[in-house]
Amino acid sequence: MGGQRADHDVRVAVVGAGYMGGGIAQSFAARGIDCVVVDETAQRSRERVRQLHEEADEFAADGLIPEARADAVRAHLRAAESLEAALAGVSYVAEVVPERIEVKRTVLERISSSVGPEVVIGTNTSAIPIGELATSVTAPERFLGVHWMNPAPFVPSVEVIPGARTSPSVVEDVVGFLRGIGKVPTVVGDSPGFVANRLQYALFREAARLVEDGVADPAQVDEVVRNSFGFRLPFFGPFAIADIAGLDVYRDGFTTLESAYGDRIGTPRMLVDQVERGRHGLKTGQGFYEFADGVGADVARYRDRAYAGLDRLRAELGQVDLVERRDQLR
Repeated sequence: MGGQRADHDVRVAVVGAGYMGGGIAQSFAARGIDCVVVDETAQRSRERVRQLHEEADEFAADGLIPEARADAVRAHLRAAESLEAALAGVSYVAEVVPERIEVKRTVLERISSSVGPEVVIGTNTSAIPIGELATSVTAPERFLGVHWMNPAPFVPSVEVIPGARTSPSVVEDVVGFLRGIGKVPTVVGDSPGFVANRLQYALFREAARLVEDGVADPAQVDEVVRNSFGFRLPFFGPFAIADIAGLDVYRDGFTTLESAYGDRIGTPRMLVDQVERGRHGLKTGQGFYEFADGVGADVARYRDRAYAGLDRLRAELGQVDLVERRDQLR
């Protein structure tokens, strides 16, 4: 495993062929990597592979992926008759069973007892700390979290989460392997929810509070998010957005929010420290990022081009109409 290109000598087993597991399997096979899928029964495994082949053809027909990648899915993705058959001769195992810790522990025990200690095992978990799963794996130095995002064939991010005993070389190999199939792997710490879901769930919690408090209904919340800070997120993360807006502005905004909501939306100490040091972001040339020597002007130009381009893309794609279930809000 490893490198910046897809390693075609790697053979992958995906254990769990649901929506996420199927998308992960397609992602490997589309890049020419032999991938075997196994689910609860042999019949279910065969049926899912048939569906995944057909879905890849539909992606190609809709212009979402090249024809060659759909052909690669058909050529490189197959079903296994059993877990043991799926694991024979593989060098990487993706465990993608349901997000229930006891289910994952049982499956991980079976996987690790069926493969050699050199076989890398990655668990796809949305929130369960890797340390809580590592106890089920023999040779935990080859075990880590590999958290994909839905839909797996199209969303670039994959969080890579080493456990306390994961070998650094395994982390390096997995990161290189994922880059080789076109993903954007980011190594993060082992904490419940990791980065993506800790942020995503915090946003949803506050969105739900807005509805519960009568400030807005779900459609209004979604409309505001899509057309305000959500519009920026394809290009900049929260720290870059704060730098561009002005950290002093953020500090003042937090003062109001903290007075209303207390520690629930309290002012971060790291933000106060930046402002007290005169680092207000793009406007002063320093914040969480550095903007000196013309970088700030380049960022501002890129921002404007990016936002204008996204506005045109949204107009081209149009909007999906969702019908709000108001009876569910009572």
